[in-house]
Parts: sequence; C-alpha cells; structure tokens
Amino acid sequence: MRVLLINTSERIGGAAVAASRLMESLKNNGIKAKLLVRDKQTDQITVVSLNHNWRMVWKFVWERIVIWRANRFKKNSLFAVDVANTGTDITSLPEFQQADVIHLHWINQGMLSLKNIEAILASGKPVVWTMHDMWPCTGICHHARECTLYQQECHHCPFIYGGGSRKDLSYRTFRKKQELYRGRRLHFVTCSHWLEGQARKSALFIGQPISCIPNPINTNLFKPHNKQDARVKCLLPSDAKLMLFGSVKTTDKRKGIDYLIESCKLLAEKHPELTEQLGVVVFGNQSQQLEHLLPFKVYPLNFVANEHQLVNIYNAVDIFVTPSLEENLPNTIMEAMACGIPCVGFNVGGIPEMIDHLHNGYVAQYKSSEDFANGIYWMLTEPDYPSLSEQACRKAVTHYSESAIAKKYIDLYNKATGRNA
Repeated sequence: MRVLLINTSERIGGAAVAASRLMESLKNNGIKAKLLVRDKQTDQITVVSLNHNWRMVWKFVWERIVIWRANRFKKNSLFAVDVANTGTDITSLPEFQQADVIHLHWINQGMLSLKNIEAILASGKPVVWTMHDMWPCTGICHHARECTLYQQECHHCPFIYGGGSRKDLSYRTFRKKQELYRGRRLHFVTCSHWLEGQARKSALFIGQPISCIPNPINTNLFKPHNKQDARVKCLLPSDAKLMLFGSVKTTDKRKGIDYLIESCKLLAEKHPELTEQLGVVVFGNQSQQLEHLLPFKVYPLNFVANEHQLVNIYNAVDIFVTPSLEENLPNTIMEAMACGIPCVGFNVGGIPEMIDHLHNGYVAQYKSSEDFANGIYWMLTEPDYPSLSEQACRKAVTHYSESAIAKKYIDLYNKATGRNA
C-alpha cells in the first residue's frame, strides 16, 4: 500500500513533527509512505517538497491580506485563523497519482486551498485527515476557545475585530466547507479524545466518521538515560534541580509564558530556598528573554530540531512544565514522559489524557498559577519521584509507541480502501 501524507512543513511545529514520525512508523511497518510538504528542512528522500517560486510566497501573503482586511486592518488574530483561499493543486504530481491513500495533516498557510482539497476528493482516492487542531471542523479558527457557534453555523466570529458580522469571513468559509464535505466521505482522525469530542459537536461533521488515534513517538530513541551523563553533554550543572520548558517560540502567549512567570514568582516567595536550588532550562526561539523574567537561574537554549539532542535535554532535567493554554496532544509531553520525566500541565485539551494526576505527573487547574506552582513543588519534593518517572515512561511506551500507532492507521487505511471490508 502506498500512502501520501501531506503537511505544510516537514519539521517546524507539532503537526509537522507528528506527520514525520508517522511516516517513519508506517515505513517501519511495511507501508510505502511519503510526505509532501511546502517547507522541507531535511534531506530525507521520502519527503517531497513543492517547487518554491514567487507565486508560493504570494499565495501565503494574499491569504493574510484577506484576513487582515476582514479584520479592519488590525493584526489581531492574524495567524489564529485561516481561510484556505490559496494553495497548490497536487493532483497531477506523480506521488499523488501513485498513492492508494491520501492522508492530510496540517495543510494551512498556503499549502492547500479548499478548491485543492475539492480536487483531491474528486479524484476518488480515499482521504484520511488527521486534525492537529479544530480548523477542519470550524469556519476559520484553529481553536474555538469558548465559542460554540461552529456547532451550528459560524458567524459573528470573535477572532474578527469588532466581533464580525452575520455573513463575515467565518460564515462564508464555513459554508464553503459545508459544500466541500457534503456527500463526501472523509475519514477524520483526532489525536486526543478532547478534540474528538469537539469535532463530533461540529455541524460540519454530521455523518462523517471520526476516529481517535494519538501521535506516535519512537520509544527506542526517546527513553531514559543516565541523568548525570546527559547533563555533561548539555553543559548543565550536576547538583541542581532542573525544570524544563520548551516551545518553538517561548514567548508565545498561547504557550502560557505569563503563567509560568507568575508560578515561578509564587514558588520563590513561598519557598525561597529554591532560588539557590532550582534552575530552569528553556529551549526555543527567544529563550534568552526569560533570563530576566524568572527568579531562578535560567539556562537558555535555541530551538532544537535534532532529536538526539532533545533526548539528552529531557534526560538532563527533573521535570517538564507546559503552561500552554491551547493544546491537542503535545509532542513535548510525550517526549518528556518517554524519557521518564514527569510533567506539569494545565487541565486543557488532551493534556489530562496524557498526564495521570499524581500518578505520573500533575494536572493543574486551568489558568491557576498557584496550582501550577503547587504542581512544580510537589514533583520536586515528592519522595517517591522514581515511581513517577517509571510510570511516565510506561504510559508513553504503552500508549504512543510507533508500532501501536502504525497498526491503528494501517487498519484505518484498509477500511478506507475497502481491503478488509
């Protein structure tokens, strides 16, 4: 069986990492899989990139202009929404024509337009679409937050400056998606049960099959190693307690940086001894900015793409924290747990499906800096930390290993193609 996975980027962003890992998982389980991307970051031979030219740049810019104009020329939410009005027709590519199954992932920001997806569906090839956020089941937003209009029909969009209107950009895009999906059978996949619940409420998905399959991780690579050896490799102190925070862009408000800062200040106030004992390792773009914002010693690292280096970083720390305000099924939590590192996260999205509260980590009350700080302190001082570490690793191996996830997707491909009907 030949499967063509499609994602905007090869390695930048959670969806890209998940799609790349799934491709490798499928290849390791007998599937001829390729990944088609707009932005290629490696020399991997089974990753195919679209031809870059000025038209591709213009497509991305044009979509932002349309959103900017609808937003009354304000920058608010400029990248929180997508309208998929531009993209590339991939149906003539040999990789597409040779594929038995087309597997969409995150295809926004100029990769595929709604018209391009229409052409893919019109080809008659089975289409599986893994949702890495809510965009396929809403009008234009990637995360609906408190808005529930997508459950009936999008309009008066809260992401449009001034609250939108009755027939705003969200309404028009919602109607286009309705027309696109009508009478067509797509196999939607969510990475978390939380997202599955949101998707099943959408008026766009009436009658559409939805499955829940988590992202895979290579547990032969991401696994526990000697902590002191890892600290030597990462040039980190051997005698401190170390907490890790990481994101593509560490100052992104959606990743909860304000809550992390507030939690650390609360920790330092309540437990002043930690100012000498605790260090914070930060990886991601703009990580240096946290040096003057946290009351603890900060060890800033740039964005890390090399997975072997990531394994060393995870193994060098004691806990991983993610104060993110919008999440589906974070790769970072999965990576940390696979390395035996307990995690603290808010009760949002798929996080409470990954972290079992007080068993392999701590799930804090949503947007409560105080409870987040409590979780950090509890894990740093828990006498039975080795058990937390062991249970974290066990959860990752049991639920997210490549072989287990590949089998679930292969079963879905067979169902989509009628091979096991």
